[in-house]
Amino acid sequence: MLVIYQLVMLDLPILLVKLVDVPEMNYTSEDQPYPRGEICARGPIIFQGYYKDEVQTREVIDEDGWLHTGDIGLWLPGGRLKIIDRKKNIFKLAQGEYIAPEKIENVYAKCKFIAQCFVYGDSFNSCLVAVVAVEPEVLKSWAALEGIQYEDLRQLCSDPRARAAVLADMDSIGKEAQLRGFEFVKAVTLVAEPFTLENGLLTPTFKVKRPQAKAYFAKEITDMYAQLLDAESAKPKL
Repeated sequence: MLVIYQLVMLDLPILLVKLVDVPEMNYTSEDQPYPRGEICARGPIIFQGYYKDEVQTREVIDEDGWLHTGDIGLWLPGGRLKIIDRKKNIFKLAQGEYIAPEKIENVYAKCKFIAQCFVYGDSFNSCLVAVVAVEPEVLKSWAALEGIQYEDLRQLCSDPRARAAVLADMDSIGKEAQLRGFEFVKAVTLVAEPFTLENGLLTPTFKVKRPQAKAYFAKEITDMYAQLLDAESAKPKL
């Protein structure tokens, strides 16, 4: 959808605004009751780019001159535009720390056990958890060295020793990358099934569909936070 705002006296368009579909977050122009999408703007009042930084400019201004704001908006009756979300998936934890999950996932991608990673947190919890699609051969090789017996990859993924090994490696990678304390994942679920287009967890550009992943792994996320709460409750009171 496209809206043109005009200077009343000059009758000249000064700003064009449109919403662009963001399928990985389930925001589209076909949404009901109101269209939703990333807010993009173009016009003479829009800045032309970052000073002497062509790379960063291209990240926010496309070849047609549209500024991609990163804000998710919806059109309300009367042409009103309301901001409802951020495309870059920045969220807050319970104590107010801001989290950029994709940055953390890119750090953990260096972990030898990890093929794909979905980092999750919300404003009701004070720490992060993750669902990891494992590198099968790496995990199997580790199990062989540890003398761990298992029937199939799914059973190995559910072994507490495997989870502990993966989390320890993630901690090591996180320290090397100088993640801040609240950016470290505190619990992990290992899955044998990769994230794919077919199971609805990836976009066509192979990015994790975060809302879909949250729904798909809802039980695992709930279980991880419950386990962390139990572990915290079991600590001796000083």
